[in-house]
Amino acid sequence: MKKIGILFGQENTFPQAFVDRVNEKQSEFPAEFVSIDRVEQGVATDYAVIIDRISQDVPFYKAFLKNAALTGTAVVNNPFWWAADEKFFNNALAVKLGVPVPKTILLPSKHRPDDTNHNSFRNLKPMDWDAIFNDIGFPAFMKPHSGGGWKSVYKVDNPEQMFRAYEDTGQLVMLYQEAIDFTDYFRCYCIGGKDIRIMPYEPRNPFHLRYAAEMQTTGDAGKKLLATMTDYILKLNHGLGYDFNTVEFAVRDGIPIAIDFCNPAPDADINSVGQANFDWVVEAAANMAIERAKRVQTGKDNLTWGTFVRSSANGTDLTASAKTEKTAKAKSVELAEPAELEKQAEAAAEQKLSKAAKEPKATGEAKPKKTKK
Repeated sequence: MKKIGILFGQENTFPQAFVDRVNEKQSEFPAEFVSIDRVEQGVATDYAVIIDRISQDVPFYKAFLKNAALTGTAVVNNPFWWAADEKFFNNALAVKLGVPVPKTILLPSKHRPDDTNHNSFRNLKPMDWDAIFNDIGFPAFMKPHSGGGWKSVYKVDNPEQMFRAYEDTGQLVMLYQEAIDFTDYFRCYCIGGKDIRIMPYEPRNPFHLRYAAEMQTTGDAGKKLLATMTDYILKLNHGLGYDFNTVEFAVRDGIPIAIDFCNPAPDADINSVGQANFDWVVEAAANMAIERAKRVQTGKDNLTWGTFVRSSANGTDLTASAKTEKTAKAKSVELAEPAELEKQAEAAAEQKLSKAAKEPKATGEAKPKKTKK
């Protein structure tokens, strides 16, 4: 009997809720935490579907998932595409798909990679910083071209700040990107390429209050904005081929600008996204996993490939493929209710404060803890 599995790390709330919900909904494909023993090349796993939440941090898991995909498992998200994907390419593809993104320049690493010297960069011309600053403007953001979790992200207001920050980036290849002065901000789940939840989000709030934001645009303008974001969400996720992703939009002058849409293991913890969003993502992920398990065909590739890869393989025009995909409608689109989220955020904050008050106060200077994946 083939199973549905979830592969994860430090998460505590979503994996168990996902397994429980899949098992409540059906019994044909029992759901469980993925169990890995012996990994032999070309040998299939017991899983029809694996939801991957951790391989970006564990190379062994990534290799295991590629082998599982080769032998017929539907891995969510596609481990081959995820390994090749990065934020600069995402932005470039968005431009081709007609989705607005911030103006962005790719910067070479400030320090040379290991085992290279000046001869390794004979093809690289000196950077024209004045032209870059004139094009991108200030304030601006600098962040790794491939990464996430707000690691090594800098906001700079002038060239001096930019150069100081650039010096600290070491061997990281960076994006230099215009800052968007926004009136609305949204974080949007897209699961299975068709189920969408649009969540008003305020990245400038404390973490536990970010999902308590309200949508400022109302009436016909609000409806138009939601429709436009839905269109862009479908274009991006179909283009990239992600089954489980989030897309973030900053709205400037009524136009949603895609800020971040390479989140194939997006936050789904109940303590940060709130009960309503958590319930939605658990249900949508369970439905998607069950549907995928039923579609799995023995001896075939059961991965999702985006229009970029498919158009390349078929020798067709990317924009033509995107127009074909656009005809596919979202199965469900929901707008999160900010009032309910605000109550949940306040309750979570009170619980956190109560817990902190009960804990004994530490003496002396605490040493930083290492994060375990």
